[in-house]
Amino acid sequence: MIERKFVAEKLRELQVETFIAREIGKDKYSYLEIKKTPLGEKIIIYTSKPGLVVGKKGETIKNLTIVLKARFKMENPQIEVAELPSAELDAQTMAEYIVNVLEKFGPKRFKSIGYRTLQRIIDAGALGAEIVISGRGVPSSRAKSWRFWDGYLKKAGDVSESLVSKGIAFANLKSGTVGVKVSIMPPGIELPDKIKVEEVQEQAKEESKPEKAEEKKEEPKKAEEKKEKKEEKKKTLKKAEKKNPKEKPRKKAKKPKKTKKKEAKK
Repeated sequence: MIERKFVAEKLRELQVETFIAREIGKDKYSYLEIKKTPLGEKIIIYTSKPGLVVGKKGETIKNLTIVLKARFKMENPQIEVAELPSAELDAQTMAEYIVNVLEKFGPKRFKSIGYRTLQRIIDAGALGAEIVISGRGVPSSRAKSWRFWDGYLKKAGDVSESLVSKGIAFANLKSGTVGVKVSIMPPGIELPDKIKVEEVQEQAKEESKPEKAEEKKEEPKKAEEKKEKKEEKKKTLKKAEKKNPKEKPRKKAKKPKKTKKKEAKK
């Protein structure tokens, strides 16, 4: 069955991801991709600190390739390490950063940690971001969840599922476990419900400008035509006077003004 083949491939990919996360450490990389090429299978590991993933003289990558060949029976596995363009716009790296700070300095200053990381994300150019810190490890009598948010963030629909970056991490503290969820809406996303009104107004103004210019050009042409007609009439009158100098041009008879009749009373 074809369905079983696809399920088996995805299950193997999940096992590879869990193995790499256990060997390298989930806090050292963001995510990885597995691609099939004519030469073999390529594994790309995206991280903000490539030096920690590669190790001394590439020892960690060499050991990983040997284990992937033997355990998972991968054909010529090639591991590449790619650096993230901006770590502040990746949700998983930010979640791991918060977890590391909580494990080092404790959960007492979790509010300042949340606000600082949020400010870092917004300063990097994100449209919106949300950080949720929850669990028994948060300093309180009961388990609580604190939410830090800023900007515009989609939480439902295809945009939130495919375009919004999401990351989850857990911090194991003495007081208890703390969960961290980070959601980031990166810049440059074209939202389907966005309406641009300014561009339409500018286009209408640009269209009206040539029409007005054409009208202004036509006005002097009309005035010139009127002048030419008047000059032609004058020339025709002068020609008629030269031919018949005795005859004067007839003037139009003026209509008599209407006068009210006065009633004579005797």
